[in-house]
Amino acid sequence: MHLPSQLIKQRHTCKAFDPERKISDEHIESLKTLLQFSPSSTNSQPWHFVLAASETGKATIARASSQFAFNTAKILNASHVFVLCTKAQMDDAHLLNVLEQEQADGRFADEQAMQNQHKGRSFFVNMHRFELKDAQQWMEKQVYLALGTLLLGAAALEIDACPIEGFDATVLNQELGLREKGLCASVVVAMGYRSADDFNAALPKSRLSQEQLFTLL
Repeated sequence: MHLPSQLIKQRHTCKAFDPERKISDEHIESLKTLLQFSPSSTNSQPWHFVLAASETGKATIARASSQFAFNTAKILNASHVFVLCTKAQMDDAHLLNVLEQEQADGRFADEQAMQNQHKGRSFFVNMHRFELKDAQQWMEKQVYLALGTLLLGAAALEIDACPIEGFDATVLNQELGLREKGLCASVVVAMGYRSADDFNAALPKSRLSQEQLFTLL
């Protein structure tokens, strides 16, 4: 079994995918589970995920990359493409939906425990809504927690990935009808297996030293 520290050193951002190699259905289910069970602040889960497996689906997403042409081939040649979306607002209906799921999953010993959870989560949500006025950024931070979970999990499955912010969010939101669903596209992740043209696979990883990055108390 690979240690997480080994996986993070082995993975890289794939720059070119082999269009002939496809991720197995079993591994796709594993990736979906990784996203489903990703951590989020107060278990708020302010996200939705779009998965394109077909050529038509990938072409739909690729239409948002016209201004970033260097990303188009990555999207089209990938085996699968995820779009990680952030909710436009954390409304009461969503909070109750999460609470009902927690109750169904046996998270609460009694009614009081359930109400305490709802009150505590609502406190933080309303703080970001009304006092800090940063609810959108706060929710998108949770989506990027899911992104990290997905990338490391893909590495464990020996699946290559390329997270992409180079796309026109307005176009992608329109193409996928996200605005009507109360969502906005935050990041695209192309996934599959590298081709011989993936120059980044052969390059050594480069990061700042731990002496620069860490302060020990």
